[in-house]
Amino acid sequence: MATAKKTKSKLKASTKKVPAKTKSSTKVAKALKKSVKKTAARKTPAKKASAKKSSTKKVAKKTAPKKSTVDISDFSNFSSTFQPYKSKKNEKYMNANQKKHFENILQAWKNALHEEQQRTEDLIQNDQGNFPDSVDRASKEEEFMLELRKRDRERKLISKIEQSMKDLSDNFYGFCETCGIEIGIKRLEARPTATQCIDCKTIEEIKEKQQYG
Repeated sequence: MATAKKTKSKLKASTKKVPAKTKSSTKVAKALKKSVKKTAARKTPAKKASAKKSSTKKVAKKTAPKKSTVDISDFSNFSSTFQPYKSKKNEKYMNANQKKHFENILQAWKNALHEEQQRTEDLIQNDQGNFPDSVDRASKEEEFMLELRKRDRERKLISKIEQSMKDLSDNFYGFCETCGIEIGIKRLEARPTATQCIDCKTIEEIKEKQQYG
């Protein structure tokens, strides 16, 4: 009987001790889980911030405007700076308002071409350094030659603009020099130096193609 009581007491003691061990182990496990969650929470914002920074950099690269040189000798590149003329009902062709409209266009275009010519002259004068490399010197000279050819075309265009402004003051502007009919507001806004109507210009181009091929 004494031995039986001893074994029972040992079993009770062992059963009482086991829950204590399991409780302590569960507490340690919970503490470890909490520490892991805290460290993960600390690390994730940094990742998100880095992802946001990288995305903003990509957006900045995409939205960065590309530098492009606009050739203002082509009036289609310069016409966006003007509002189209709104003609009224039963309005006389080439009245004072229409003349003022085209005078402003021609004068602004002429001023812009003069500024481009001055810019080219300043560029050539300021960039006349001695290049030790013959390849660099040749490429720079070729660049200057292209600019001078472009400015030569603009110089001829300025003379056409001045002739159009003279025709405007003499009341010849806006009428075809071949047949004498009205050139039209829309055509003049697309090409202010036009001296022929669309029909006469088309016939002239056909003749040039037949003659020169």
